[in-house]
Amino acid sequence: MKLGKSTREAFGLALAELGGSHPDLVVLDGDVHNSTRTEHFAKRFPERFFNVGIAESNLVGMAGGFAAAGKRPWIASFAAFVMCNAFDQLRMAVAFPNLDVKVVGTHAGISIGEDGPSQMGIEDVALAAVLPNFVVVVPADEPSTAAAVHALVNHRGPAYLRCGRPNVPLIYEGQAPFTLGRANPLRDGKDAAIVANGLMVAPALAAAEQLQQKGITARVLDMHTVKPLDAAALIKAAQETKRVVVAEEHLKIGGLATACALALAEHYPVPMQFVTIPDTYAESGKPEELLSKYGLTADAIVQAVRRLL
Repeated sequence: MKLGKSTREAFGLALAELGGSHPDLVVLDGDVHNSTRTEHFAKRFPERFFNVGIAESNLVGMAGGFAAAGKRPWIASFAAFVMCNAFDQLRMAVAFPNLDVKVVGTHAGISIGEDGPSQMGIEDVALAAVLPNFVVVVPADEPSTAAAVHALVNHRGPAYLRCGRPNVPLIYEGQAPFTLGRANPLRDGKDAAIVANGLMVAPALAAAEQLQQKGITARVLDMHTVKPLDAAALIKAAQETKRVVVAEEHLKIGGLATACALALAEHYPVPMQFVTIPDTYAESGKPEELLSKYGLTADAIVQAVRRLL
């Protein structure tokens, strides 16, 4: 697969593009705008950009105030900082009053590499998904991130967008199909279904290709929206393949794995396997080495499918 931009870069560029057509859009950053890429917006619309500093609770509180006053704030920081440090403020200043605040967590997962575990957001999807009223989106590549930003700017209400640091393979060419709450089918198959999002979509497709060479066909779904989950697509895949593997760069509890397991337990139970971050914090290292060590690879997905078979 051809390598595209990082999802954080795609987010920053898309947000800056939308600033011109949405004069009520304001952006707040926790003093990491050169990393979250809100710097693109800041350069074009300095009067609508606010660097709050390394103060995530204030970041969220100010966003709630902007939203209550009729503005449409987008806030950005590292996923570990904005979701973990400011959870109480997200709960009381955004989720509870159901305000139109878009929260963007970049540098999510273990793929940030050498920055180490203190800055690796591996609990962020769980924290966002548990907040009532929140939409939670984890796009796979550059085009789908841009499409997600466009979709979220038209969505009224709180949302969390998860972005990563490394450049990622292009899953989509040109404009990506994107509807909040609707999975994108990427590959058909009858022997198993692989449901993935974010950085794990590319390994899911690679795994399906490896399995195809062994005579095993795997359906692949890009489940970019964790909440609301596309339960209909998931149930259909389970009914037609009888086996489901979920792959995500997040802890098993509280993320896509949990959302899929809950939906299938309620509507159509089937054998499942999960390719996720183990119940541990990672360490500092090269991104590809960390992904390999903690089992977030195409080979791990292949083995998960084989266990189900």
